[in-house]
Amino acid sequence: MCDPACLRKPGTPEGQARNDAMGTSASNAATFDTVLKGGIVVNQDGAGARDVGIVDGRIAAIGTLDAASAGEVIDCTGLHILPGVIDSQVHFREPGATHKEDLETGSRAAVLGGVTCVFEMPNTNPLTTSEEALADKVARGRHRMHCDFAFWVGGTRENAADVAELERLPGAAGIKVFMGSSTGSLLVEDDDGVREILRRTRRRAAFHSEDEFRLRDRADLRVEGDPASHPVWRDEVAAMQCTERLVGIAEEVGARIHVLHISTAEEIVYLALHKRNVTCEATPHHLTMSAEDYGRLGTKLQMNPPVREARHRDGIWHGIAAGVVDVLGSDHAPHTLEEKAAIYPKSPSGMTGVQTLVPIMLDHVANGRLSLARFVDLTSAGPQRIFGLSRKGRIALGYDADFTIVDLKRDATITDDWIGSRSQWTPYDGKAVTGWPVGTLVRGRRAMWEGELVAPSTGEPVEFVETLAPLGRQG
Repeated sequence: MCDPACLRKPGTPEGQARNDAMGTSASNAATFDTVLKGGIVVNQDGAGARDVGIVDGRIAAIGTLDAASAGEVIDCTGLHILPGVIDSQVHFREPGATHKEDLETGSRAAVLGGVTCVFEMPNTNPLTTSEEALADKVARGRHRMHCDFAFWVGGTRENAADVAELERLPGAAGIKVFMGSSTGSLLVEDDDGVREILRRTRRRAAFHSEDEFRLRDRADLRVEGDPASHPVWRDEVAAMQCTERLVGIAEEVGARIHVLHISTAEEIVYLALHKRNVTCEATPHHLTMSAEDYGRLGTKLQMNPPVREARHRDGIWHGIAAGVVDVLGSDHAPHTLEEKAAIYPKSPSGMTGVQTLVPIMLDHVANGRLSLARFVDLTSAGPQRIFGLSRKGRIALGYDADFTIVDLKRDATITDDWIGSRSQWTPYDGKAVTGWPVGTLVRGRRAMWEGELVAPSTGEPVEFVETLAPLGRQG
């Protein structure tokens, strides 16, 4: 029998070696900080009834733990225990627009929706384009955000020479470039500007891919008071044309890129032929809604790139089924209802989404459009794989104890009142779903349980394997 003391120190060489050698059955009589009991664990082995033991914020045992002792036992009977959901595209607006959202309120919405980690975007004020601005955000987030976090650094003409250093800073998710204008003032629309950035990146860089030149030429197609003209102005050609340009540059210079919020069927077909160094993201709103919904939702549906005709939604679903899409991201981008009520095109683009990502996509699971295994791949294993997060994205010994605990059979209705974002609205208000987040654990601590925040915020910047600082000598 393995000495329980070795399991209380999963990070020590002795403890890890014994855990690896003995497997999980030897952990049955050990002592843990927390045990998740009676749930269906979904990990690299598939889905099965297993308990999970947690020590010092890490997973220390997986298996049958009937005889184990624990400071806390969480009854997960009837629930599925998923690896913590990672949302790699959110806009939490701090600093500069905290009347819409801030790091605390945005991360509150995240954990209320079952999300354990977020990558936040750089189009704040000031822009996150320097070492000082990034460090300021990390300091603002530490132990104030409810989930773990990283921050994208904006790539610009001015900082192109520095991106190799900026992308390796603590707390940096990588470099993000806007090739089409959206909320904020970050924009690098020309090939030479993009090329100068990608020549220097070594990590995977993320892109908002819409052709700014075409958007300028077509601006007069916006119809005042008619948000349904938004996808006419920002048409599928603007997205496809830019993605072709971007992929060509990346292949030319040998850079790794990530195309955010794919919105067209044509891009899916094209990207399937260019997976050598390219990954891509889909969003719940592009998978769930279509241009038909502008009449019902008006400017609440206004996003960049736009929600389009149903054929594009179906094309993105084909990309999900065929494995072209690598991750799901919410593109959570809140504005106040007063701002969204402005007459189009003066209304801003953006909607809430981090809190609804899990229930909306679990509803697709319930309706047979998506398997649970593919959901886990898109929201935890996928982000870990393409961004290289350290100790996240799997339920495995030695990994952070990040869990999204869900009831796949629970029927619920999404309402504005449930939304934790400061903006406190959702385009899904009134939508009935099957599948609901019951609990959110971040490094072994319950952040949310049954719709309530149950612990102080403990968010920390995540680590990435490409930028790990050297460890000191172990005593």
